[in-house]
Amino acid sequence: MVDGIENVIVSLYDKGMSNADIEEQIREVYNFDVSTSAISRITDKISGDIVAWQNRPLEPIYLIVWMDGIVFKVRENSKVVNKTVYIAVGLRRDGKKEVLGLWLGKNESAAFWMNVLTDMRARGTEDILITATDNLNGFTQTIKNVFPESKTQICVVHQIRNACRYVVWKDKKAFTSDMKLIYNAPTQAAAEAALKDFEDKWEDKYSYAIKSWRDNWEELTVFFEFPIEIRKIIYTTNLIENLNGKIRKYTKNKLSFPTDDAVMKSVYLATREATKKWSMPVRNWGIILNQFLTIYEKRVRL
Repeated sequence: MVDGIENVIVSLYDKGMSNADIEEQIREVYNFDVSTSAISRITDKISGDIVAWQNRPLEPIYLIVWMDGIVFKVRENSKVVNKTVYIAVGLRRDGKKEVLGLWLGKNESAAFWMNVLTDMRARGTEDILITATDNLNGFTQTIKNVFPESKTQICVVHQIRNACRYVVWKDKKAFTSDMKLIYNAPTQAAAEAALKDFEDKWEDKYSYAIKSWRDNWEELTVFFEFPIEIRKIIYTTNLIENLNGKIRKYTKNKLSFPTDDAVMKSVYLATREATKKWSMPVRNWGIILNQFLTIYEKRVRL
Protein backbone atom coordinates (compact mmCIF):
# COMPACT_ATOMS: atom_id res chain seq x y z
CA MET A 1 0.00 0.00 0.00
CA VAL A 2 2.80 2.44 0.90
CA ASP A 3 4.50 1.86 -2.47
CA GLY A 4 1.16 2.39 -4.15
CA ILE A 5 0.63 5.66 -2.25
CA GLU A 6 4.13 6.83 -3.22
CA ASN A 7 3.28 6.28 -6.91
CA VAL A 8 0.00 8.18 -6.47
CA ILE A 9 1.81 11.08 -4.76
CA VAL A 10 4.38 11.35 -7.57
CA SER A 11 1.58 11.15 -10.16
CA LEU A 12 -0.41 13.96 -8.46
CA TYR A 13 2.75 16.07 -8.12
CA ASP A 14 3.41 15.34 -11.80
CA LYS A 15 0.12 17.00 -12.66
CA GLY A 16 0.98 20.18 -10.78
CA MET A 17 -0.77 19.67 -7.43
CA SER A 18 0.75 21.35 -4.37
CA ASN A 19 1.91 19.30 -1.36
CA ALA A 20 -1.06 20.55 0.71
CA ASP A 21 -3.52 19.57 -2.04
CA ILE A 22 -1.91 16.13 -2.33
CA GLU A 23 -2.17 15.63 1.46
CA GLU A 24 -5.90 16.46 1.33
CA GLN A 25 -6.54 14.27 -1.74
CA ILE A 26 -4.79 11.23 -0.20
CA ARG A 27 -6.81 11.65 3.00
CA GLU A 28 -10.14 11.97 1.15
CA VAL A 29 -9.62 9.18 -1.40
CA TYR A 30 -7.52 6.64 0.54
CA ASN A 31 -8.37 7.59 4.16
CA PHE A 32 -4.60 7.67 4.71
CA ASP A 33 -2.69 10.43 6.53
CA VAL A 34 0.56 11.60 4.99
CA SER A 35 2.25 14.86 6.03
CA THR A 36 3.43 17.53 3.57
CA SER A 37 7.02 16.89 4.78
CA ALA A 38 6.62 13.16 3.92
CA ILE A 39 5.26 14.16 0.51
CA SER A 40 8.35 16.35 0.00
CA ARG A 41 10.64 13.45 0.89
CA ILE A 42 8.85 11.16 -1.59
CA THR A 43 9.00 13.68 -4.44
CA ASP A 44 12.65 14.46 -3.56
CA LYS A 45 13.52 10.96 -4.76
CA ILE A 46 12.82 12.34 -8.24
CA SER A 47 16.04 14.41 -7.93
CA GLY A 48 18.12 11.29 -8.63
CA ASP A 49 16.04 10.60 -11.76
CA ILE A 50 16.63 14.17 -12.93
CA VAL A 51 20.41 13.89 -12.54
CA ALA A 52 20.47 10.61 -14.51
CA TRP A 53 18.17 12.04 -17.21
CA GLN A 54 20.16 15.28 -17.50
CA ASN A 55 23.41 13.36 -17.98
CA ARG A 56 22.18 10.65 -20.34
CA PRO A 57 23.97 10.33 -23.71
CA LEU A 58 22.37 12.18 -26.64
CA GLU A 59 22.12 11.27 -30.33
CA PRO A 60 25.19 12.15 -32.48
CA ILE A 61 23.01 14.24 -34.79
CA TYR A 62 19.70 16.09 -34.55
CA LEU A 63 18.00 17.31 -37.71
CA ILE A 64 16.37 20.24 -35.91
CA VAL A 65 16.76 21.59 -32.37
CA TRP A 66 14.21 24.08 -31.05
CA MET A 67 15.38 26.22 -28.10
CA ASP A 68 13.45 28.51 -25.80
CA GLY A 69 13.30 29.68 -22.20
CA ILE A 70 10.44 29.77 -19.70
CA VAL A 71 10.50 32.08 -16.66
CA PHE A 72 9.54 31.09 -13.11
CA LYS A 73 9.55 32.92 -9.79
CA VAL A 74 11.97 31.33 -7.31
CA ARG A 75 12.89 32.32 -3.76
CA GLU A 76 16.55 33.25 -3.33
CA ASN A 77 18.12 34.86 -0.23
CA SER A 78 14.68 35.80 1.17
CA LYS A 79 13.67 37.52 -2.12
CA VAL A 80 11.57 36.17 -4.99
CA VAL A 81 13.47 36.50 -8.29
CA ASN A 82 12.85 35.49 -11.89
CA LYS A 83 14.81 32.51 -13.16
CA THR A 84 14.74 30.89 -16.59
CA VAL A 85 14.43 27.20 -17.34
CA TYR A 86 16.17 26.67 -20.69
CA ILE A 87 14.57 23.96 -22.81
CA ALA A 88 15.92 22.23 -25.93
CA VAL A 89 13.87 19.82 -28.05
CA GLY A 90 15.54 17.76 -30.78
CA LEU A 91 14.14 16.03 -33.88
CA ARG A 92 15.91 12.69 -34.24
CA ARG A 93 16.64 10.72 -37.41
CA ASP A 94 13.68 8.43 -36.63
CA GLY A 95 11.35 11.45 -36.82
CA LYS A 96 10.58 11.47 -33.10
CA LYS A 97 10.95 14.50 -30.83
CA GLU A 98 13.01 14.37 -27.64
CA VAL A 99 13.50 16.89 -24.83
CA LEU A 100 17.30 17.07 -24.65
CA GLY A 101 17.48 18.71 -21.26
CA LEU A 102 16.35 21.39 -18.82
CA TRP A 103 18.83 23.94 -17.46
CA LEU A 104 18.15 26.58 -14.81
CA GLY A 105 19.77 30.01 -15.02
CA LYS A 106 19.08 33.71 -14.53
CA ASN A 107 17.36 35.78 -17.23
CA GLU A 108 17.67 34.31 -20.72
CA SER A 109 21.01 35.16 -22.33
CA ALA A 110 23.20 33.97 -25.19
CA ALA A 111 26.01 33.37 -22.65
CA PHE A 112 23.92 30.82 -20.75
CA TRP A 113 22.83 29.14 -24.00
CA MET A 114 26.56 28.57 -24.62
CA ASN A 115 26.56 26.37 -21.47
CA VAL A 116 23.51 24.48 -22.76
CA LEU A 117 25.04 23.83 -26.20
CA THR A 118 28.39 22.83 -24.66
CA ASP A 119 26.58 20.37 -22.38
CA MET A 120 24.79 18.84 -25.39
CA ARG A 121 28.14 18.49 -27.15
CA ALA A 122 29.73 16.85 -24.10
CA ARG A 123 26.86 14.34 -24.01
CA GLY A 124 27.57 13.15 -27.54
CA THR A 125 25.87 15.47 -30.02
CA GLU A 126 28.29 16.16 -32.88
CA ASP A 127 26.04 17.99 -35.32
CA ILE A 128 22.75 19.93 -35.52
CA LEU A 129 21.49 20.69 -39.02
CA ILE A 130 19.02 23.47 -38.13
CA THR A 131 18.34 25.39 -34.92
CA ALA A 132 15.05 27.25 -34.35
CA THR A 133 15.28 30.04 -31.77
CA ASP A 134 13.89 33.38 -30.68
CA ASN A 135 15.82 36.49 -31.76
CA LEU A 136 17.88 36.81 -28.59
CA ASN A 137 20.86 39.07 -29.17
CA GLY A 138 24.00 37.06 -30.01
CA PHE A 139 22.21 33.70 -30.08
CA THR A 140 23.11 32.78 -33.68
CA GLN A 141 26.83 33.40 -33.14
CA THR A 142 26.72 31.43 -29.88
CA ILE A 143 25.29 28.41 -31.75
CA LYS A 144 27.94 28.75 -34.48
CA ASN A 145 30.69 28.73 -31.82
CA VAL A 146 29.64 25.23 -30.72
CA PHE A 147 28.00 23.79 -33.87
CA PRO A 148 29.65 25.75 -36.72
CA GLU A 149 27.72 24.11 -39.56
CA SER A 150 24.27 24.60 -38.04
CA LYS A 151 21.82 26.97 -39.76
CA THR A 152 19.76 29.15 -37.41
CA GLN A 153 16.17 30.10 -38.17
CA ILE A 154 14.75 32.86 -35.97
CA CYS A 155 11.12 32.22 -35.02
CA VAL A 156 8.85 34.28 -37.27
CA VAL A 157 6.10 34.30 -34.61
CA HIS A 158 8.51 35.96 -32.13
CA GLN A 159 9.45 38.48 -34.83
CA ILE A 160 5.80 39.36 -35.51
CA ARG A 161 5.18 39.86 -31.78
CA ASN A 162 8.29 42.02 -31.41
CA ALA A 163 7.39 44.18 -34.44
CA CYS A 164 3.79 44.63 -33.24
CA ARG A 165 4.94 46.07 -29.90
CA TYR A 166 5.51 49.39 -31.69
CA VAL A 167 2.16 49.48 -33.50
CA VAL A 168 -1.00 51.28 -32.30
CA TRP A 169 -4.15 49.18 -32.00
CA LYS A 170 -6.03 50.66 -34.99
CA ASP A 171 -3.14 49.78 -37.36
CA LYS A 172 -2.49 46.27 -36.05
CA LYS A 173 -4.81 44.35 -38.39
CA ALA A 174 -3.44 45.95 -41.59
CA PHE A 175 0.14 45.80 -40.28
CA THR A 176 0.02 42.07 -39.44
CA SER A 177 -1.75 41.34 -42.72
CA ASP A 178 1.11 43.00 -44.62
CA MET A 179 3.70 41.07 -42.60
CA LYS A 180 1.97 37.82 -43.59
CA LEU A 181 2.77 38.60 -47.25
CA ILE A 182 6.47 38.52 -46.30
CA TYR A 183 6.69 35.17 -44.51
CA ASN A 184 4.05 33.45 -46.67
CA ALA A 185 5.88 34.38 -49.89
CA PRO A 186 6.77 31.39 -52.12
CA THR A 187 10.46 32.36 -52.48
CA GLN A 188 13.04 34.55 -50.81
CA ALA A 189 12.98 36.98 -53.76
CA ALA A 190 9.20 37.36 -53.38
CA ALA A 191 9.67 37.87 -49.63
CA GLU A 192 12.25 40.62 -50.32
CA ALA A 193 9.74 42.36 -52.63
CA ALA A 194 7.00 42.06 -49.97
CA LEU A 195 9.37 43.50 -47.35
CA LYS A 196 10.11 46.44 -49.67
CA ASP A 197 6.36 47.13 -50.09
CA PHE A 198 5.91 46.79 -46.34
CA GLU A 199 8.75 49.25 -45.74
CA ASP A 200 7.37 51.80 -48.24
CA LYS A 201 3.95 51.69 -46.57
CA TRP A 202 4.93 51.74 -42.87
CA GLU A 203 8.47 53.19 -42.63
CA ASP A 204 7.36 56.74 -41.69
CA LYS A 205 5.12 55.52 -38.90
CA TYR A 206 6.92 52.44 -37.53
CA SER A 207 10.56 52.67 -38.52
CA TYR A 208 11.75 50.62 -35.53
CA ALA A 209 9.49 47.68 -36.45
CA ILE A 210 10.83 47.78 -40.04
CA LYS A 211 14.40 47.95 -38.71
CA SER A 212 13.84 44.78 -36.64
CA TRP A 213 12.89 42.90 -39.85
CA ARG A 214 15.89 44.29 -41.71
CA ASP A 215 18.34 43.59 -38.85
CA ASN A 216 17.25 39.95 -38.54
CA TRP A 217 16.49 39.30 -42.23
CA GLU A 218 19.21 36.72 -42.86
CA GLU A 219 18.15 34.47 -39.96
CA LEU A 220 14.43 35.10 -40.49
CA THR A 221 14.55 33.76 -44.04
CA VAL A 222 16.66 30.60 -43.67
CA PHE A 223 13.50 28.51 -44.09
CA PHE A 224 13.23 29.58 -47.76
CA GLU A 225 16.24 27.32 -48.47
CA PHE A 226 14.13 24.25 -47.70
CA PRO A 227 11.13 22.43 -49.21
CA ILE A 228 7.63 23.31 -47.93
CA GLU A 229 7.36 20.38 -45.48
CA ILE A 230 10.61 21.31 -43.69
CA ARG A 231 9.72 25.03 -43.77
CA LYS A 232 6.53 24.39 -41.82
CA ILE A 233 8.36 22.84 -38.89
CA ILE A 234 11.26 25.29 -38.65
CA TYR A 235 9.87 28.77 -39.25
CA THR A 236 8.08 28.85 -35.92
CA THR A 237 8.98 27.67 -32.42
CA ASN A 238 5.32 26.61 -31.97
CA LEU A 239 6.40 23.08 -31.12
CA ILE A 240 8.39 24.22 -28.10
CA GLU A 241 5.82 26.89 -27.21
CA ASN A 242 3.14 24.17 -27.09
CA LEU A 243 5.38 22.23 -24.71
CA ASN A 244 5.92 25.37 -22.61
CA GLY A 245 2.12 25.86 -22.47
CA LYS A 246 1.67 22.35 -21.07
CA ILE A 247 4.48 22.89 -18.54
CA ARG A 248 2.74 26.13 -17.48
CA LYS A 249 -0.54 24.22 -17.09
CA TYR A 250 1.06 21.67 -14.77
CA THR A 251 2.97 24.27 -12.72
CA LYS A 252 0.34 27.05 -12.55
CA ASN A 253 -0.67 26.16 -8.96
CA LYS A 254 2.79 27.13 -7.78
CA LEU A 255 3.01 30.94 -7.81
CA SER A 256 6.66 30.76 -6.73
CA PHE A 257 9.11 28.00 -5.83
CA PRO A 258 11.02 27.80 -2.53
CA THR A 259 14.28 26.54 -4.11
CA ASP A 260 16.02 25.88 -7.44
CA ASP A 261 15.56 22.13 -6.82
CA ALA A 262 11.81 22.60 -6.39
CA VAL A 263 11.40 24.38 -9.73
CA MET A 264 13.54 21.80 -11.55
CA LYS A 265 11.61 18.93 -9.98
CA SER A 266 8.26 20.44 -11.02
CA VAL A 267 9.36 21.28 -14.57
CA TYR A 268 10.95 17.85 -15.06
CA LEU A 269 7.75 16.08 -13.94
CA ALA A 270 5.59 18.41 -16.04
CA THR A 271 7.83 17.72 -19.07
CA ARG A 272 7.58 13.98 -18.47
CA GLU A 273 3.79 14.24 -18.35
CA ALA A 274 3.56 16.55 -21.38
CA THR A 275 5.71 14.31 -23.60
CA LYS A 276 4.05 10.97 -22.83
CA LYS A 277 2.40 10.97 -26.26
CA TRP A 278 5.61 11.72 -28.18
CA SER A 279 5.82 8.15 -29.44
CA MET A 280 5.13 8.77 -33.14
CA PRO A 281 7.28 10.48 -35.79
CA VAL A 282 6.29 13.99 -36.90
CA ARG A 283 3.68 14.28 -39.64
CA ASN A 284 4.81 13.50 -43.24
CA TRP A 285 8.00 11.98 -41.80
CA GLY A 286 8.82 9.84 -44.86
CA ILE A 287 8.78 12.90 -47.13
CA ILE A 288 10.73 15.05 -44.65
CA LEU A 289 13.44 12.42 -44.10
CA ASN A 290 13.92 12.04 -47.86
CA GLN A 291 14.27 15.80 -48.19
CA PHE A 292 16.88 15.92 -45.41
CA LEU A 293 18.78 13.02 -47.02
CA THR A 294 18.76 14.80 -50.39
CA ILE A 295 20.09 18.07 -48.91
CA TYR A 296 22.41 16.69 -46.20
CA GLU A 297 23.17 13.10 -47.22
CA LYS A 298 26.64 12.83 -45.62
CA ARG A 299 25.71 14.64 -42.40
CA VAL A 300 22.42 12.76 -41.83
CA ARG A 301 24.26 9.44 -42.13
CA LEU A 302 26.84 10.48 -39.51
